[in-house]
Amino acid sequence: MKHHLNRRFILTSIAVVLLCGGAFSQAGTCSGMTVGQLTTLNGFVPFPSNSLWNTDISSAPVDSNSANYINFIGSTVTLHPDFGAGTFHDQTIGIPYQVVAGTRAKVAVTLGAFADESDPGPEPIPANALIEGYPKPGDGDRHVLVLEKHGCWLYELYKARLKNGNWSADAAAIWDMTINEQRPYTWTSADAAGLPVFVGLARYDEVAAGAINHALRFTVPTSQKAFVLPATHWASTTTDPNAPPMGLRLRLKASVDISGYPADDQVILTALKKYGLILADNGSAIFISGAPDHRWNNTDLNLLKQITASNFEVVQTGTIYTPANVPTGALPTITSFTANPSTVAAGQPTTLSWSVSNSTYNIVDPQAGPVRGTSVVVTPSATTTYTLSSTNQFGRTTASAPVTVH
Repeated sequence: MKHHLNRRFILTSIAVVLLCGGAFSQAGTCSGMTVGQLTTLNGFVPFPSNSLWNTDISSAPVDSNSANYINFIGSTVTLHPDFGAGTFHDQTIGIPYQVVAGTRAKVAVTLGAFADESDPGPEPIPANALIEGYPKPGDGDRHVLVLEKHGCWLYELYKARLKNGNWSADAAAIWDMTINEQRPYTWTSADAAGLPVFVGLARYDEVAAGAINHALRFTVPTSQKAFVLPATHWASTTTDPNAPPMGLRLRLKASVDISGYPADDQVILTALKKYGLILADNGSAIFISGAPDHRWNNTDLNLLKQITASNFEVVQTGTIYTPANVPTGALPTITSFTANPSTVAAGQPTTLSWSVSNSTYNIVDPQAGPVRGTSVVVTPSATTTYTLSSTNQFGRTTASAPVTVH
């Protein structure tokens, strides 16, 4: 992940009203995910069906600059699955994930380089969470991806490390999988384009079930200092209009014959025709991301390298945002944030309540994490000042509520 030091980024959403603290079930699918590492989501697809990640773009018009984008990337560059079975240089191939239950204890994450654009947490990160590159993560992106099934939240870390039982990361983003959440304009996430990493992965459980029902994530060596939704952040100084902006959508041409490929490859290629590839980071040319799994057939996956950039076209996906036209607007308004009672005995609960407008998602730190509704019960063990962070597409507003423990 190549970040640019001056960034912010976007958030548009559909309002969802839920009772805080209750388990959330999206037609049984979110809560139906299987707990564990690299487990099956049992058909669950993050975000609503009208999310740009989940939209069928097979009939979308071709962008007028498509040929120039493809030539900039390199028309003879070959598709490369950046995932598979086994290891390469003692590292698993792909970006891992884990699913946890709502009872998983939340822990603090110490934030580093991009703390001002990160979500504060706390987060239900297991002590044995898989770090990208495991069993020897090295100094790469070191993503940690955790899906919490009962609250339907996605937690993502970039440059994650566990030392003496404590997690730290350069960037952290929390995603409400029940809405079309995006980061504030020009903020970063655990991904350079300000996108969720997990939703763009090719996973074995999907392929085995016969369909990938979302776009996939890919990288190019050089991107433009611009983005198009669902991306919300650039990571480049290049202003060449033929360089691909973050969020650029490639679609495998309908004319490409995929009938001769193995069945698993055909599932992936069909998804590239229906949902396409979304540019998410700077890296190797047309490397598509997926989760590691010992069941992948690497020989079959390598056949995907017969596909070249010339087999793709760029589809129109909306306004290209540059430093000259990034939208601005009002931040969330926090009318009140209080604790009742504000003084408790050790081990006794108190209720934090808030009134917020123009907000997309809210986080209470410490202890609670992301919250829905207008209140949450916490049990402080010592005198604590709680912070409410309310975020929308233009930024974040915070308020504090002290609780004295005697």
